[in-house]
Amino acid sequence: MPSRLLLIPLDDVVAFPGMSLTLAVDAGEEERVLLVPRHENEFASVGTVAQVNDLVRLPGGARAVALQGLHRGVAGAAHTMPDGRLYVEVDERPDSLPVDGRTRDLEREYRAVVEEILALRGDDGRISAFLRSITEAGALADTAGYSPDLGYADKVSLLQTVDVTERLELALKFQRERLAELQVRKRIRDDVESGAEKQQREYFLRKQMESIRKELGEDDASVVEEYRTKIEEAAMPEAVREQAEKELGRLERMGEQSAESTVIRTYLDWLISVPWSKRSEERLDPQHAREVLDADHAGLEDVKARIVEYIAVKKLRQDRGIVEDKRSGAILTLIGPPGTGKTSIGESIARATGRKFVRMSLGGVRDEAEIRGHRRTYIGALPGRLVRALRDAETMNPVIMLDEVDKVGADWRGDPSSALLEVLDPAQNHSFRDHYLDVELDLSNVMFIATANVADTIPGPLLDRMEVIRFDGYTTSEKVAIARGYLWPRQLERNGLRPEEVEVSDELLETVAIEYTREAGVRQLERELGTLLRKTATKIASGEVEAPVVIDLDAVRDALGRQRHFQESAIRTAVPGVATGLAVTGTGGDVLFVEATAMAGHPPNSGLTLTGQLGDVMKESAQIALSYVRGHAAELDVDPAVFEDRSFHVHVPAGAIPKDGPSAGVTMVTALSSLLSGRPVRHTVGMTGEVTLQGRVLPIGGVKQKVLAAHAAGLTDVVLPERNRGDLDDVPQEVRDAMTFHFAMTVDEVLAVALEPAPLRQAA
Repeated sequence: MPSRLLLIPLDDVVAFPGMSLTLAVDAGEEERVLLVPRHENEFASVGTVAQVNDLVRLPGGARAVALQGLHRGVAGAAHTMPDGRLYVEVDERPDSLPVDGRTRDLEREYRAVVEEILALRGDDGRISAFLRSITEAGALADTAGYSPDLGYADKVSLLQTVDVTERLELALKFQRERLAELQVRKRIRDDVESGAEKQQREYFLRKQMESIRKELGEDDASVVEEYRTKIEEAAMPEAVREQAEKELGRLERMGEQSAESTVIRTYLDWLISVPWSKRSEERLDPQHAREVLDADHAGLEDVKARIVEYIAVKKLRQDRGIVEDKRSGAILTLIGPPGTGKTSIGESIARATGRKFVRMSLGGVRDEAEIRGHRRTYIGALPGRLVRALRDAETMNPVIMLDEVDKVGADWRGDPSSALLEVLDPAQNHSFRDHYLDVELDLSNVMFIATANVADTIPGPLLDRMEVIRFDGYTTSEKVAIARGYLWPRQLERNGLRPEEVEVSDELLETVAIEYTREAGVRQLERELGTLLRKTATKIASGEVEAPVVIDLDAVRDALGRQRHFQESAIRTAVPGVATGLAVTGTGGDVLFVEATAMAGHPPNSGLTLTGQLGDVMKESAQIALSYVRGHAAELDVDPAVFEDRSFHVHVPAGAIPKDGPSAGVTMVTALSSLLSGRPVRHTVGMTGEVTLQGRVLPIGGVKQKVLAAHAAGLTDVVLPERNRGDLDDVPQEVRDAMTFHFAMTVDEVLAVALEPAPLRQAA
């Protein structure tokens, strides 16, 4: 039966069975009471049944009782007596005596852990003796409650664990945590002591080294004098020299023993390594520059002309004694598809002008400190890449190529493109300040050349500071010329062959370019030629053939495999509903097929389904195209009834490639008109242009790249917006001579050129 005992709350105190304590409370005539822990008026569910051993009179007349904890008791219903005292029904739970092996193992492990703790804390033996005197498992677990390191919540959870084995497991867990904490503290204390001893030892050794250096005449004064000499020889600007001498004075006052001396010496080394007064003797000869550029690169007339203009203007100013304006520099940015020679032309520019060349790859750079450097307060701080580029070039007027500037990223470490704003602004870069050097650096004599594949990902403020020169790719004849003059000789050398050992015709080079590559540049073409020559070199080395070897079509097929690219516009557009569009991608121009079909049934999505991984703008173009065709059905000779209970599906093949942009508008109108009128699209026609709901054809970009792609794909007719007529001036003359261009203001003009005349009306 439950016992009714007087409840005595213990505020933030936990009393365990076996504990003796004296409390300033009035227990009346009670022989036993229940001691329950309390925290913020919240009582524990389990308390300790305690025996009242004695009544004590405190000074001042207060009463107290001496109590001895007996065992646990689970508190039940509470009753308040008329005198205000609180009694509770208590289910008393004396500890059982488990005899299973698990409990015995826990006892042994608990004693071992506590012994380790006592050894770390320096026990005098009394606690160990007390621990050995306890034989009962429950009482042994309760000894964890004596620990001053155990918190109130942990003690309450230990008190509330009635089962002896579970309580012993919990007590062992607490003691293990204490042991781990004490071991970490001891390890830290030992490390600190050993570190202090090491520091003291190093101090004595440094003092001894200092005495030895003085005897040898190699004291700190000689180090300071060495730096002073280097500073004088560097011919720094006045402000920079003052900064260097200030830091040198700090080093002299601190001495080599100071921990900061290494930081100061590293800073001075970087300051001295910048070639403050060194400049390459620039060769300002426009004719020589043009010869060098022509020797290294075929085509690229716009780039070559701009470089020659830059050199000519500089030569003219120098010859006429005009003072050089630091704010008149040019930042050339070469934007075009991969493999068109953007990076390699930087080396040619440096060779043409007699400057040193340094390349900085910015692809994937996300840390602003890569450009501006780290502040000296950070451990391992370094100057930015520009300072390192000047150090590597050993001159203040090199050609620095900022490669892949469109691939600069940004994250929590800052935005490197923002740091480039000052570098690439001719009005500001004469006073560029690196965070590490913290002195003004004149970059106005540096010729910066940036490269990028696309302009869209270059931040607007950065692009505004650049003079953009576009690389729009090569024609087939230019590719053949590049292969003959540059790629073929280079691959011969790389594969250990001599020019007289292997022969190839221009016709075969053209076959490789057309049938095995589909690119604006020549990088893949060079890879294919390398594969062809490796196969040939293997046959020569193994004795299968004897030099000289003449490469024929069979050798090309054997080395490169089957033909990879086909002129397929005639096959694709043979049925109504397919039109050939022109697009620009990150790798240059490309031919795009738009397919349309109609199906009977209720339209699921406003009558139009779009597939091919299209972007939002391209989806809108398809909606506009369908709306235009429906609104002008009569003019297009289409029966309006075909739109009733019909749904339309527009697909742009190569569905794994994302596509977007408005320039496919006329292609989609043509595909739908072809489908509904039954008139196929002429297989020789490619088209591009944005279309409006009124049927107007608006101008687009990338005309040169699109025309080159159409030419490479075997198309002979190209439909362009009227307002793009002037862009044809950028297209090479040989391509213009080989193609016919049709300029359209309205969709009617596009369809008149694009669609075949229909002898018979076909149902959609």
